[in-house]
Amino acid sequence: MRHTKIVCTLGPASNDPTTLAQLIHAGMDVARVNFSHGDHASHAETIAHVRSVAEALERPVAILGDLQGPKLRVGALPAEGFVLQPGKIVTLSAAPTAEDIPIQYADLPSLVKPTDRLLLDDGLLELEVVAADGSSIQARVIMGGVLFANKGINLPRADIRIPAITDKDRADLRFAAAQKLDWIALSFVRTAQEVLDLKGMIRRHSQAGQLPQVVAKIEKPEAVAAIAEIVDVADAIMVARGDLGIELAAEEVPMIQKEIIRLCNQAGKPVITATQMLDSMIRNPRPTRAEASDVANAVLDGADAVMLSGETASGKYPVRAVQVMDRIIGRAEEGLARRGPSPRAPARVNFAAQAIARAATDLATNLGAAAILAPTTSGYTARQLSRYRPGIPIIAVTPNPMVMRQLNLHWGVYPLAASRRNTTDEVVEDAVQLALRRGLVKEGELVVITAGSAGSTPGTTNLIKIRLIEQVLAAGQGLGDHKARGRVRKLRPPLPAALKIQPTDVIVAHSFDSSWQHLVTAACGLVAEEGSPHSVAVRLAEDLKIPAVVNAAGAFDALQEGEMVVLDPARGIVYRGLGLDDLRSSEASVVR
Repeated sequence: MRHTKIVCTLGPASNDPTTLAQLIHAGMDVARVNFSHGDHASHAETIAHVRSVAEALERPVAILGDLQGPKLRVGALPAEGFVLQPGKIVTLSAAPTAEDIPIQYADLPSLVKPTDRLLLDDGLLELEVVAADGSSIQARVIMGGVLFANKGINLPRADIRIPAITDKDRADLRFAAAQKLDWIALSFVRTAQEVLDLKGMIRRHSQAGQLPQVVAKIEKPEAVAAIAEIVDVADAIMVARGDLGIELAAEEVPMIQKEIIRLCNQAGKPVITATQMLDSMIRNPRPTRAEASDVANAVLDGADAVMLSGETASGKYPVRAVQVMDRIIGRAEEGLARRGPSPRAPARVNFAAQAIARAATDLATNLGAAAILAPTTSGYTARQLSRYRPGIPIIAVTPNPMVMRQLNLHWGVYPLAASRRNTTDEVVEDAVQLALRRGLVKEGELVVITAGSAGSTPGTTNLIKIRLIEQVLAAGQGLGDHKARGRVRKLRPPLPAALKIQPTDVIVAHSFDSSWQHLVTAACGLVAEEGSPHSVAVRLAEDLKIPAVVNAAGAFDALQEGEMVVLDPARGIVYRGLGLDDLRSSEASVVR
């Protein structure tokens, strides 16, 4: 099972239900809705499609709303674009004529001066400012090409003080809160306070218990300088290499990316590596070898997720791009598994919940467990486990649908929806049965379970259990209020005269005879293939208050003489061996 998650940007190439279903099947974990393009009506339609398809496929796809932020962009242009010829002087204006390049930020001319560089379309086009007045900019084309509508404008190293959250962002945030999006990405973050300001706005516009979490996008030099403080307050981080690679020299970006991932791993915060990961697949059906290495190295560095942008939003091969990324991640994770325990796991433990998460991870590794089950209300338990990077799935079972979807961004977490339960035993049993039904664990496998005990404060993790997933041998109708453990003793007429039944025996028969009462009295449990309300087996079980499973078709052949079984009347099953959470000693007994 893949641990690193895939974020897909949706757009014209991918926002219809058919393609969305294919993307989810291919491996999409998080759907990104980019508020820089489109309007609220189109976004609402896309969000509805994602949720409908994800529900039909029973997949917990999260939705990330990406705020445009103070991004400088050109305005509307003809479909064929605007040709920029090297050496030519062009005019950029908020009130353009037919020969001008429109700009969306009217104050831009007052923020630039002669010799400033303007990089357009992620640095593919370059202008040099010649002159600027209050309403327009005259600039010489240094690197030419074709400029299309809504492309970005960057001023490298320029100190432009535009509010981090614009009026458009506020409107988009209100829309995102009304749509109950799972994650909100804040673009062009410069300080930790800007993240806190956004969180305050989210609280004002969202319902209690329905708070989107915040992804801080690192794409400004100021954010790199303040990265430790930003990681501390954000819920997740995105290394947005497109604008970061324009604001800073391209050769600086790889080491910055690695350092940000390292800090996030140490802090236990999810980190997304983004931009141009499989960029050539916008046009081509195969990635370059360098792109494949880029994705693999992000996985090896410790990224929680990798993101596709134009590849899935507007590319020719959106589904194929996800399939390719899924395969690259898989091979990279195979290499990680051969290295052994992750060196990225935090060395220090600061809270009791972290100590329990680390202990659960070590326990699962040492015992060869198939999975760690994490029943959780707030998601805290699963998030703590993810930071320690166990090499096995973290199955998070939660009654909160938004928490379930939010957890789908976290490394190694496989969230499932559950009903609310009243007791710890019910919570644990529900988690085990859900994981079994989904095929995430199998009968006979060992799992480690960690959670907060029922009734404890949400966000508290204080429990570790080891559980052997029972191999069910027979099923029927259960009678009695407690389990029994014992060895199978098969009876069929005629019975030997010297037959003796031990207190450690579970008697198994096609049907019971009333003359067996003196034998049954000594047994710890009964299993019968017969099961009518007036059958002898039912009467003996009820009169003698012995745990029983009746109406268990095929039980006589399925259960082997002398094997150790557990009889669970609450679920009407008989399973092989001792469930580790039932274990008290090697002797059979009734569990009251």
